[in-house]
Amino acid sequence: MTKTHTASATGRREERDGTAYLVFERTFRAPIEDVWAAVTESDRLVRWIGHWSGDPTRGAVSFWMTAEAEDAPEETIHIDECSAPQRLVMRSARPDDHSLEWRWQLDLDESQGVTTLTFAQEVADSTLAEGVGPGWDYYLDRLVAAETGDDLDADLAAIDFDDYFPALSEHYRRELA
Repeated sequence: MTKTHTASATGRREERDGTAYLVFERTFRAPIEDVWAAVTESDRLVRWIGHWSGDPTRGAVSFWMTAEAEDAPEETIHIDECSAPQRLVMRSARPDDHSLEWRWQLDLDESQGVTTLTFAQEVADSTLAEGVGPGWDYYLDRLVAAETGDDLDADLAAIDFDDYFPALSEHYRRELA
C-alpha cells in the first residue's frame, strides 16, 4: 500500500526583535539529541535536504542543497550561534541577491520524550514569503519522513514539491502582507 501525503501550510508570521520571520514547528517522538543530529549532522541532513563539509568550529561550512538537484551549487553557511542541542542560528547569502542574507534560527525543546523543532527564517516581504514558505513546509515534511518513516525512499517519494508550490504561496503572501 502506497502512503499518501497532503501538503499543508504550517508556517506563521512572528516578530522577533522587530524583524519578521516565518516560523514552523514539527514534533518528533525522539530525544532532543537525536533531533539535533538530524538537523546538524551531514550524513543525516543528506537524507532530506543536503550535506555539508568543513569545520563548523571555525564558524562556517560549505553546504550543498542536493534535495533539489545532485549538482546543487555550494553555499557558505555561517554559524552565528550554536548551543547544542537546543539552538542553532545561521546565515548565508541569498541566491537571488548576494548582497542580502538568509537568516535562520532552529530551536529544540524536549518534554516527556517529545522534541519540538521550531524553525524560523527571516522574511522581509510577502513576495519572498510566497516561495520560502512552501519550500520550508516541503523540506520540514521531508525531515519528518526521513526521521519517522518506515521506508525512507517511499516516504520521501510521497512528498512532491509540486504539491507545495504554488499551492501554498497565497497563505504565505497573506502571512507577510
